[in-house]
Amino acid sequence: MTAHDFPSAHVADHAGMEIILVGDSLAMVAMGMDDTSEVLLDEMILHCKSVARASKGAFTVGDLPMGSYEISPEQALASAIRVIKEGRVKAVKLEGGKDMAPTIAKITGAGIPVLAHIGLTPQRQNALGGFRVQGKTTSSAVKFLEDALAVQEAGAFATVVEAVPAEVAELVTKKLSIPTIGIGAGSGCSGQVLVQVDMLGNFPPGRFLPKFVKKFGNVWEESLRAIEQYKAEVKSRAYPSPEHTYLMPKEVFEEFARAVKDRE
Repeated sequence: MTAHDFPSAHVADHAGMEIILVGDSLAMVAMGMDDTSEVLLDEMILHCKSVARASKGAFTVGDLPMGSYEISPEQALASAIRVIKEGRVKAVKLEGGKDMAPTIAKITGAGIPVLAHIGLTPQRQNALGGFRVQGKTTSSAVKFLEDALAVQEAGAFATVVEAVPAEVAELVTKKLSIPTIGIGAGSGCSGQVLVQVDMLGNFPPGRFLPKFVKKFGNVWEESLRAIEQYKAEVKSRAYPSPEHTYLMPKEVFEEFARAVKDRE
C-alpha cells in the first residue's frame, strides 16, 4: 500500500500492511503535479520522513524519483543513502530491468535493500508510448522475463510488476525466487500494491482511473459531506454548541462584565 504522509501511513500501518511504499505517485495525488517525473529527491525525502514516523510495524520503501539514479550507479547509491539516512525508510525502489541491474547491484552491495519495478515503468512513459500494457507480444514478454531475472540476479529482494498480462506475470512469478508485487498484473503475483488515494476513492467524481484500480471506499464523499455540514453549522451557529465550549462560572463572568463596563 502506498502512503505519502503521516496520516496515510498511520492508517495503513494500523490496518496491518506488511509493506508501505512512499511512491512517487505522491507527485500527483499529494502535490497536484501532472506526472511523477516532476517530483524531486528532496521532496521524496520529506514525504519519506513523514511516513516513517507513523510506520511502526510495516516495512517502508521509498521511491527514487526520476533523475536521481539514471546517470550512474554511483549517483543512484548516493541518492539511496540519502533516502535511507534522511528519509528513515528501510529500502528504496527504482524503475528498470536489465539496464538497471548494475545500479541495483551497486545499491544492494552497500547493504541497502532494493525493490525493483518492471513492466510498465511510469517514469519512462514517454519512451513507452504512454501508459500502455507491456508484455503483450512474445518478444516483449520474453524481454519482461529477462528483466525480471536480471533484477533478481542483481540482488533485488522483490519486484513490482506493473501493467502486464496476468498470464505472463503469473508464469514469470513462478520462474523467480523473489516475490512479485503486482499492480495491473493479475492475481498470480506474490502480492499486490495500489495507490492509497485511488483505492480509498479520495478524489472528486469523474477522475480517470486505470482499469486495475478497485475502489474499496469513498473517502471523498464522506469528507465532502462532513465539511459541508461543518460549514452549514458554523453559519447557523449550531456549532460550536455548549458541549464544545469552555465556560466560566456565572459569578466570575458577572464580575468580568462589571470590570468591562467600568472601563467604558
